[in-house]
Amino acid sequence: MEALMPIITQLIAGAVGGNVAGAALKQAAVSVIVRTIVGAIGGVGGGMLLQLLGGEAGLSGLVANGIGGLAGGGVLTAIVGAVLGKKAA
Repeated sequence: MEALMPIITQLIAGAVGGNVAGAALKQAAVSVIVRTIVGAIGGVGGGMLLQLLGGEAGLSGLVANGIGGLAGGGVLTAIVGAVLGKKAA
């Protein structure tokens, strides 16, 4: 279970970050389900990227996974929202 905790943290933080970014960027509006799924995927990617870059050195592991998840989820949701927004226009 301890090995799954970072991934679960990244998924949840990414989903939250994706929904926050989607709500903030009204011009890139996508559904809540899409924001949550894309945010969760981005959260795992952002958390792993932060670990690869060594960002976990100054923070505790759980906090670093949360921050990486929030940032990764928000960024990926903004990118997907912009791409889908251009296709709809």
